[in-house]
Amino acid sequence: MKPKVFWPRKPETFYSASKPLADAAASSPAHNASLHASPAQKRAPLADLPTKTLLRSLFLTSAMASPLLKPSIAVLKYVVDSKSPLLSPSKNPIMNYILRATIYNHFCAGVNETEVRKTVQDMKTLGFKGVILGYARESVAKIDGAASHVEEWKNDQAIEDRAVDEWKEGNLRTLRMVGKGDYMNIKFTGAGPAAVEALARGDLVPPPRIKQAITEICEATAAQGSRFWIDAEQQIFQPAIDAWTIDLMRQFNRDGRVVVLNTVQAYLKSSAENIHRHLTLAGKEGWALGIKLVRGAYIQHDIRDRIHDTKADTDRNYNHIVESLLSRQSPFQELQDTKFPDARLFVATHNAESVRRAYSTSRHRILNGLPTIPLEMGQLQGMADEVSCGLLAEYRPESDASSSGKSPVEASVFPKVFKCLAWGTTEECLHFLLRRAVENQGAVVRTQDTAAAMRKEAWRRIGLRW
Repeated sequence: MKPKVFWPRKPETFYSASKPLADAAASSPAHNASLHASPAQKRAPLADLPTKTLLRSLFLTSAMASPLLKPSIAVLKYVVDSKSPLLSPSKNPIMNYILRATIYNHFCAGVNETEVRKTVQDMKTLGFKGVILGYARESVAKIDGAASHVEEWKNDQAIEDRAVDEWKEGNLRTLRMVGKGDYMNIKFTGAGPAAVEALARGDLVPPPRIKQAITEICEATAAQGSRFWIDAEQQIFQPAIDAWTIDLMRQFNRDGRVVVLNTVQAYLKSSAENIHRHLTLAGKEGWALGIKLVRGAYIQHDIRDRIHDTKADTDRNYNHIVESLLSRQSPFQELQDTKFPDARLFVATHNAESVRRAYSTSRHRILNGLPTIPLEMGQLQGMADEVSCGLLAEYRPESDASSSGKSPVEASVFPKVFKCLAWGTTEECLHFLLRRAVENQGAVVRTQDTAAAMRKEAWRRIGLRW
């Protein structure tokens, strides 16, 4: 019988020295607590956000939190699926202009290296530790039950090989746009039909051409001092994705360096056990484990009974996994015949409660000399700015130890917050943009919170000006 995950009765969570857990829980909903400023904070959470970005975000989040969202998604889906040149951004400059002036510029980093580099620099100027950059182009694949097929590319070796080569070159081009310490995000299905078919079959080793391509990407990433994670995908693909990614970590996450991270979806009931398996392998084999933790993005496609029954269960599981890893413990059961391995955790979430819990626990353990692992956090471009910018603003005084009188240890706990960016032409980004719209539809409360934060900042600026 498999051991069951148990939730600790009194999790070791510290919200801040000035705001203990009980106070924080009482002042905001557990599913999406607001990031309140500490008494030392001198700047409003969104004070550094450019006015143009603020107004665009206010407009879009207000629309997404209104009844306009559902028909807007229907229109965007029609544009995505249409074969008409009138609705193609690459063929109709008016359509391209409309999309770029609204949702593209808000959610995407740019169409070329010049635009992307400017966006990356803008993010770092705002105080973000770095960025995660991904190429938005996707392979044309459909899942039908337990089988997969590719619409256009089937049983044509030359086309399959070209898809892999284009995927490799696209990722290497993306890598050149980021710097040391930054991330890329990579989807294995982006390598085209050969990858889709191998993943759907559950092949534990990628096809030779894909293996060679991802090895070259790993070597280039390590040489540049950057990192990447492999995105989670539908359940039909995930066992093979885990196997391929573990093999990459086994090869490249050595000697204190973490080049590759795997993504775990906390809405899956098996997620804690899956992380336990990763920890056990890393501990026994002597490589470093990188985990990016998300809630999950494929609920419409995945097998429902493998997903937690309620959002509250998913939230509880997510926070339990984070606190366990930050305490150097397995979230499933005690590790057998091995010690906790060298590990890194990236908390990828728009949930303010989870961000607060993760950072406060990490901060507490560092300041008190307790064993922990490095923590980084991130949100998507154009989403949850009140969460990421709020955290940066709250602890901004501690970024300079000499001016604030803090010790180097205290200064080192300044939150490491990243922004996740997508790049590509307007047409290449259409599927990505549609997913962002659908994601906002499924998180109305969070979108309303963002809209309220943007309105509050807009009124604050008007008040200062007048």
